[in-house]
Amino acid sequence: MATTQPTVEQIKREFLISRMTEHDLLEVVEIEEQSGLSRWGWSAYYAELHGPNREFMLVARPRQKQDLSISILGYIVARFVAGEIHINNVAVRQEFRRQGLGSILLNQIVQTARVDGGIVAFLEVRAGNLAAQALYERCGFRQVARRPNYYSAPVEDALVMSLKL
Repeated sequence: MATTQPTVEQIKREFLISRMTEHDLLEVVEIEEQSGLSRWGWSAYYAELHGPNREFMLVARPRQKQDLSISILGYIVARFVAGEIHINNVAVRQEFRRQGLGSILLNQIVQTARVDGGIVAFLEVRAGNLAAQALYERCGFRQVARRPNYYSAPVEDALVMSLKL
Protein backbone atom coordinates (compact mmCIF):
# COMPACT_ATOMS: atom_id res chain seq x y z
CA MET A 1 0.00 0.00 0.00
CA ALA A 2 1.45 3.37 -1.02
CA THR A 3 1.74 6.11 1.54
CA THR A 4 0.46 9.55 0.67
CA GLN A 5 2.49 12.70 1.18
CA PRO A 6 1.06 15.11 3.76
CA THR A 7 -0.48 18.32 2.46
CA VAL A 8 1.02 21.74 3.17
CA GLU A 9 -1.84 22.38 5.58
CA GLN A 10 -1.09 19.17 7.50
CA ILE A 11 2.60 20.04 7.66
CA LYS A 12 1.85 23.52 8.98
CA ARG A 13 -0.39 21.98 11.65
CA GLU A 14 2.37 19.60 12.71
CA PHE A 15 5.39 21.90 12.50
CA LEU A 16 6.13 25.36 13.84
CA ILE A 17 8.60 27.49 11.85
CA SER A 18 10.39 30.14 13.91
CA ARG A 19 13.61 32.14 14.04
CA MET A 20 16.71 30.30 15.13
CA THR A 21 18.08 31.20 18.56
CA GLU A 22 21.30 30.45 20.41
CA HIS A 23 19.46 27.70 22.28
CA ASP A 24 18.93 25.87 18.97
CA LEU A 25 22.57 25.75 17.91
CA LEU A 26 23.61 22.42 19.43
CA GLU A 27 20.78 20.64 17.64
CA VAL A 28 21.40 22.58 14.43
CA VAL A 29 25.04 21.44 14.43
CA GLU A 30 23.91 17.87 15.18
CA ILE A 31 21.57 17.94 12.15
CA GLU A 32 24.34 19.49 10.04
CA GLU A 33 26.70 16.63 10.95
CA GLN A 34 24.07 13.96 10.24
CA SER A 35 23.27 15.54 6.87
CA GLY A 36 26.78 15.56 5.47
CA LEU A 37 26.71 19.29 4.78
CA SER A 38 29.93 21.25 4.44
CA ARG A 39 30.75 21.91 8.06
CA TRP A 40 29.96 25.31 9.52
CA GLY A 41 29.95 24.39 13.19
CA TRP A 42 28.60 26.11 16.25
CA SER A 43 30.74 29.27 16.07
CA ALA A 44 29.75 30.07 12.47
CA TYR A 45 26.04 29.74 13.24
CA TYR A 46 26.53 31.80 16.38
CA ALA A 47 28.24 34.57 14.36
CA GLU A 48 25.40 34.52 11.82
CA LEU A 49 22.85 34.89 14.62
CA HIS A 50 24.53 38.13 15.64
CA GLY A 51 24.74 39.47 12.09
CA PRO A 52 22.23 41.55 10.12
CA ASN A 53 20.50 38.58 8.46
CA ARG A 54 19.05 36.92 11.51
CA GLU A 55 15.54 36.83 10.03
CA PHE A 56 16.92 34.40 7.44
CA MET A 57 17.77 31.70 10.00
CA LEU A 58 14.76 29.49 10.68
CA VAL A 59 14.12 26.23 12.48
CA ALA A 60 11.23 23.77 12.34
CA ARG A 61 9.90 22.39 15.60
CA PRO A 62 7.18 19.82 16.23
CA ARG A 63 3.96 21.43 17.50
CA GLN A 64 3.40 18.41 19.76
CA LYS A 65 6.52 17.65 21.79
CA GLN A 66 6.73 13.86 21.64
CA ASP A 67 10.46 13.23 22.05
CA LEU A 68 12.12 15.32 24.74
CA SER A 69 15.59 14.59 23.33
CA ILE A 70 14.95 16.69 20.18
CA SER A 71 13.21 19.97 19.59
CA ILE A 72 14.58 20.93 16.15
CA LEU A 73 13.51 18.86 13.14
CA GLY A 74 15.19 20.94 10.45
CA TYR A 75 16.63 24.35 9.66
CA ILE A 76 17.55 26.79 6.91
CA VAL A 77 20.17 29.53 6.87
CA ALA A 78 20.43 32.25 4.22
CA ARG A 79 21.94 35.68 3.69
CA PHE A 80 20.14 38.62 2.13
CA VAL A 81 22.28 41.26 0.41
CA ALA A 82 21.40 43.82 -2.27
CA GLY A 83 18.14 42.17 -3.27
CA GLU A 84 19.66 38.69 -3.49
CA ILE A 85 19.12 35.87 -1.08
CA HIS A 86 21.80 33.22 -0.91
CA ILE A 87 20.62 30.00 0.71
CA ASN A 88 23.57 28.51 2.54
CA ASN A 89 22.22 25.44 4.33
CA VAL A 90 18.98 23.48 4.40
CA ALA A 91 18.81 20.30 6.45
CA VAL A 92 16.14 18.06 7.96
CA ARG A 93 16.69 15.22 10.43
CA GLN A 94 16.86 11.89 8.64
CA GLU A 95 13.66 10.54 10.24
CA PHE A 96 11.64 13.63 9.18
CA ARG A 97 12.77 13.81 5.54
CA ARG A 98 10.39 13.31 2.63
CA GLN A 99 7.49 14.83 4.56
CA GLY A 100 7.58 18.28 2.94
CA LEU A 101 9.47 20.04 5.70
CA GLY A 102 12.37 21.09 3.45
CA SER A 103 9.88 22.67 1.03
CA ILE A 104 8.16 24.53 3.84
CA LEU A 105 11.49 25.95 5.07
CA LEU A 106 12.57 26.96 1.55
CA ASN A 107 9.23 28.56 0.75
CA GLN A 108 9.25 30.49 4.03
CA ILE A 109 12.71 31.92 3.31
CA VAL A 110 11.73 32.82 -0.25
CA GLN A 111 8.56 34.54 0.98
CA THR A 112 10.54 36.48 3.61
CA ALA A 113 12.97 37.63 0.91
CA ARG A 114 10.09 38.72 -1.36
CA VAL A 115 8.56 40.78 1.43
CA ASP A 116 11.97 42.40 2.04
CA GLY A 117 12.27 43.35 -1.67
CA GLY A 118 14.30 40.39 -2.88
CA ILE A 119 14.78 39.92 -6.60
CA VAL A 120 16.49 36.54 -6.89
CA ALA A 121 17.47 33.55 -4.73
CA PHE A 122 20.63 31.47 -5.26
CA LEU A 123 22.01 28.24 -3.81
CA GLU A 124 24.67 25.66 -4.52
CA VAL A 125 24.08 21.92 -4.33
CA ARG A 126 26.39 18.95 -4.78
CA ALA A 127 26.11 17.59 -8.33
CA GLY A 128 25.52 14.13 -6.88
CA ASN A 129 22.79 15.15 -4.42
CA LEU A 130 19.82 14.26 -6.59
CA ALA A 131 17.32 14.34 -3.70
CA ALA A 132 18.21 17.95 -2.84
CA GLN A 133 18.16 18.95 -6.51
CA ALA A 134 14.66 17.49 -6.86
CA LEU A 135 13.51 19.43 -3.79
CA TYR A 136 14.90 22.70 -5.16
CA GLU A 137 13.33 22.10 -8.56
CA ARG A 138 9.93 21.43 -6.93
CA CYS A 139 10.31 24.81 -5.22
CA GLY A 140 10.96 26.51 -8.58
CA PHE A 141 14.77 26.67 -8.64
CA ARG A 142 16.57 26.04 -11.96
CA GLN A 143 20.23 25.26 -12.65
CA VAL A 144 22.11 28.27 -14.03
CA ALA A 145 25.79 27.28 -13.66
CA ARG A 146 28.22 24.59 -12.57
CA ARG A 147 31.26 25.16 -10.32
CA PRO A 148 33.91 22.48 -10.88
CA ASN A 149 35.47 20.95 -7.74
CA TYR A 150 33.58 23.36 -5.49
CA TYR A 151 33.11 20.91 -2.61
CA SER A 152 35.74 18.96 -0.72
CA ALA A 153 35.56 15.71 1.26
CA PRO A 154 34.69 14.38 -1.27
CA VAL A 155 35.65 16.70 -4.11
CA GLU A 156 32.57 17.35 -6.19
CA ASP A 157 31.12 19.94 -8.54
CA ALA A 158 28.44 22.33 -7.35
CA LEU A 159 25.35 23.15 -9.36
CA VAL A 160 24.28 26.77 -8.95
CA MET A 161 20.50 27.11 -8.91
CA SER A 162 18.40 30.24 -8.90
CA LEU A 163 14.82 31.36 -8.51
CA LYS A 164 13.49 34.72 -9.69
CA LEU A 165 11.46 36.24 -6.87
